[in-house]
Amino acid sequence: MNQKSTEERAKIIQLLVEGNSMRSTARIMDCSINTVVKLLVDAGHVCADYQDKHLRNLSCNRVEVDEIWSFCYARRKNVPEGLGKYAGDLWTFTSICPVTKLVPCWLVGTRDAISARAFIEDLADRMNSRIQITTDGFPAYKDAVENAFGSEVDFGMLVKQYSEPKGKSLFGNYNGSIKENLIGIPDVNKVSTSIVERNNLTMRMSCKRLTRKTNAYTKKVENHCHAIALHFMFYNFVRIHSSIRVTPAMAAGVTNKLWNFEDIIALL
Repeated sequence: MNQKSTEERAKIIQLLVEGNSMRSTARIMDCSINTVVKLLVDAGHVCADYQDKHLRNLSCNRVEVDEIWSFCYARRKNVPEGLGKYAGDLWTFTSICPVTKLVPCWLVGTRDAISARAFIEDLADRMNSRIQITTDGFPAYKDAVENAFGSEVDFGMLVKQYSEPKGKSLFGNYNGSIKENLIGIPDVNKVSTSIVERNNLTMRMSCKRLTRKTNAYTKKVENHCHAIALHFMFYNFVRIHSSIRVTPAMAAGVTNKLWNFEDIIALL
């Protein structure tokens, strides 16, 4: 890796966050797959640390929360017995400010109360004022938000309604949604998860291991976490969001400059 120039390493990072797999990146850059993996690991560590330290004391008024599914090694039903606890389904909890488009925090874990509570507590620690939170109908959010924020939050839940599934379908037809007021006085018109669900699409398009029905899925959970951290570093600090015409970090006042890929390499 030391033989690669800053420009070459920046290009590798760019390819990874623009939807290329690690092996396709190695072919394009005419380098070893080990070079790409090592850079992913190193960049993932520093990107996670940097965002953990700097995405603090945020002035968000509203936050939407959701989870996005993926898997490591194999889908849960196909995991051989005794393979290990990190094989099977992975869930990435994400949050987003609909105004600045900033992603304040995320968490890779399992879809259960423990992960939900840790994620919401992390989110609460990053806010500097009362916010309105909207989640989907995942029941664990109710206790998680109350434990993390107490009564100092306006919390609404958007519960989607489906008909009974037919045939091999996991879900039935979408029959609308119900907005529940759980804590405080949330603005009913802004109880929505559309922005965070659109952000899930951005993740699947930009991070190859989240793309469905490919062989680029995650084989090692640590590398999955590094890829997610790198993606959000790119999303928050480098990529200009079309609706606000600056990066989310600039819109949120986290930074006053437009980052580039060389700046990410400089963190190393």
